[in-house]
Amino acid sequence: MPETLLDALRHPFSVVVLSYLLGSLSFAVIVSRFMGLSDPRSYGSKNPGATNVLRSGSKKAAVLTLLLDAVKGWLPVFWVMQQGEAFGLADGTAAAAGLAAFLGHLYPVFFRFQGGKGVATALGVLVGVNPLLGLAIATTWVGSAWFFRYSSLAALLAAILAPVYYAMGGDVVWPLKAPIVGLLCVMAVLLVWRHRENVNRLLAGTESKLRAKKEAP
Repeated sequence: MPETLLDALRHPFSVVVLSYLLGSLSFAVIVSRFMGLSDPRSYGSKNPGATNVLRSGSKKAAVLTLLLDAVKGWLPVFWVMQQGEAFGLADGTAAAAGLAAFLGHLYPVFFRFQGGKGVATALGVLVGVNPLLGLAIATTWVGSAWFFRYSSLAALLAAILAPVYYAMGGDVVWPLKAPIVGLLCVMAVLLVWRHRENVNRLLAGTESKLRAKKEAP
């Protein structure tokens, strides 16, 4: 690894900036372009995320988008949690890096700050914090989506329950760390905010269910 990059990784600010830049890679747009599909910002909900990419009719593109969006949230947190001590980085840096990657997805500098809603990236951050926490939230999302048939409602429930699960398992299943609690609470608030239109449609009874089919662009 080049010495200049090693030097950069010793500074929390540099780690946070690099995490934000990684988060700013909008894989819904990148994958769609690579696979010759329409820009996900031009159809459906116009949200550059895996759920909207699925409306293109390509399950492969949607799954690839989901995985890559999750990885960009997981990687900075996992790296700091596993290797940060050698570089003098504390838990606060891990939390800041996860939030930066998440904000990068919401407001990507490479795509005019028009990003997605952050569900997959948030899940990646949770897996980086602790795989069991990520599994618990993923299970909550899948179970809620299967029962209620609303992707947005499942995402909202998972976001709200993430800090609750973390607090419940603290010092028993995983070590309870104040910066991580703050990270999960901020992400939950931002996820609810990004889904505010979905909330309005849920209340009005006009939100699309997962079984509802939409025309491909």
